[in-house]
Amino acid sequence: MPPSSTSRTQAVWVALSPLLFTFLWSTGFVGAKFGLPYAEPLTYLLLRFLLAAALLVPIALMLKISWPKPHEIKHVALVGLLVQGVYLGGVFIAIHHGVQAGVAALIVSAQPILTAALAGPMLGEKVTRRQWLGLLFGLAGVAAVIVEKIDTASASAAWATLYTVASLLGITLGTLYQKKYCHGVDVVGGNCVQFITVIFAFGLCALLFETNVVHWTGEFVFALVWQSVILSIGATTLLYVLIKRGAASQVASLFYLVPPFTAILAWLMFGETFGISAIIGMVLVAVGIILIRTNGSGRRRPA
Repeated sequence: MPPSSTSRTQAVWVALSPLLFTFLWSTGFVGAKFGLPYAEPLTYLLLRFLLAAALLVPIALMLKISWPKPHEIKHVALVGLLVQGVYLGGVFIAIHHGVQAGVAALIVSAQPILTAALAGPMLGEKVTRRQWLGLLFGLAGVAAVIVEKIDTASASAAWATLYTVASLLGITLGTLYQKKYCHGVDVVGGNCVQFITVIFAFGLCALLFETNVVHWTGEFVFALVWQSVILSIGATTLLYVLIKRGAASQVASLFYLVPPFTAILAWLMFGETFGISAIIGMVLVAVGIILIRTNGSGRRRPA
């Protein structure tokens, strides 16, 4: 019996959703470059999540979605603090203090290695030798893509890379915790709880540590709307859908594609060039992704 139009559409969506997620997630670094000159990082993120919550919470109420149960709220809130708070806060603060977006992307892209190492003891997932090899290919490829962007003269900003290390820990632990404790939580309802949680967190931190001055330029408004709607609602929701559908180590492998995607976007939007080492790196990343996302018989694993 031939497949129905609905099943074909679902198959296409399943195949393309990892690529869509990677593209959307990569735009976050470009958005930071657009918006951070006009607002301090914690203030910027506070406005981002205020706008995202103002849009998503009414939709969730109108659709009567299933909200997290009382015993689930603490788990969902903690994931929000890790994925939305520590990860984004670290990246934005680092870039604000002079760390290049490509360097931040490189550090955070070590997530698959860390996730694979922790997925066994935390989730009981088995990572094969083939997948470990793919993880190493991916790390080598990311290094090749980003290495030409590293400015060794900016040593004064080197300490700020510690913020991206915190980001790496936040997104890794948040992904694993989400997989273990929030698997049955409705994605929309969980996002609403997370947005409200980080609004309080960023609001308190911005009040204590920043001036809260915002220059409302066209570039800033564009960056704010893009990151609030497309990233905070769209890409984060897609991330949690992918986590629910597949193994944490396989979903984490998608982050290897973020630095190459970011390099391409920076070239298209800002004229930033990349040479032969970046091209070689992208090939290595592609090989790594193939190794991670297929089993020993060559069949593709689900995302």
